[in-house]
Amino acid sequence: MPHTAATIVNIQRFSTEDGPGIRTTVFFKGCPMHCPWCHNPEAMRSDPEIVWHAGRCLGDHRCIEVCKASAITSTERGIRIDRRLCTNCGTCVEYCPSEALDIYGRNTPVTAILERVIRDRTFYDVSGGGATLSGGEPLAQPEAAVALLRCLKDAGIDTALDTCGAAPERVLEEALESTDLVLFDVKTVDVVKHERFTGMPFQLVAAAANIVNRSGIPVWVRTPVIPGYTDDVEDLRSVVRFVREAFHRCDRHDLLAYSNLCRSKYDQLGRPFSLAKTPLLTATIMERLAETAREEGSPNVHWSGPTLAEAGSRSCAANGAPSEPTSESGRAGARPYHP
Repeated sequence: MPHTAATIVNIQRFSTEDGPGIRTTVFFKGCPMHCPWCHNPEAMRSDPEIVWHAGRCLGDHRCIEVCKASAITSTERGIRIDRRLCTNCGTCVEYCPSEALDIYGRNTPVTAILERVIRDRTFYDVSGGGATLSGGEPLAQPEAAVALLRCLKDAGIDTALDTCGAAPERVLEEALESTDLVLFDVKTVDVVKHERFTGMPFQLVAAAANIVNRSGIPVWVRTPVIPGYTDDVEDLRSVVRFVREAFHRCDRHDLLAYSNLCRSKYDQLGRPFSLAKTPLLTATIMERLAETAREEGSPNVHWSGPTLAEAGSRSCAANGAPSEPTSESGRAGARPYHP
């Protein structure tokens, strides 16, 4: 365990949307699902990925000289990284004088992550917070995720596991032994839609829900509300019925409004974002869906995320608060982690 390491995208301090109180969220890299609306594309693939930040670049071009794979070229639009050639070795990142080149995904010892998290223990103690493992999917790196959860529990820090449920039974059971709260994603319960949208069968999620329920650990359910995908009222009713039957200790149900604020990250990674031109939902629609969930019996329903401005109102988020950049789960988007 002392030598166990995780590939981390970011360690975000002072999170307030990833469980109760003030928390530190550890973003793991890699996810078995491939949701087209994913707000953290930098955490989808398991391997490290080099990105270029145009606003930081000084035009030094040292990166081109040191790239042994000849994967970096200069174009009229700036630096171009050929993903077919790039080995993600990180040499260009080391030589970049302005940090215009960065890497998503750094191999970080669990002990180093623990050290970072413990620094804010005072904030956790006074707010009832702790640490949350997120991603990506933390359990896609089972050894590191379980090791970190155990270390956090040994250190007396409250733990939350943010999971899509796509994990082997034994891995999930081991993780739950050191988990105080589960943030469980239920995107849709329609088996055909679920596999088409995520690439994973819903039966795997349902099995994971059963394991979490048997553990007796409290659950916060999270449902992304995506135009054309998961915003149908009847689909939401089905989700609520599933949640009501699957979890005996569901303390909260979060509806997460679609956000397009991740477009620049897709551009940096050289990937298309199929929902780039999809308009945001309105606060009226989100509140209507939240009310539907309440009527159907979902406990403690909240909604969050940026919304489209309506006539006579400002764009808003989180039940009427001014909109700010958030990730799919309502938190600030992940930035590359620097040890």
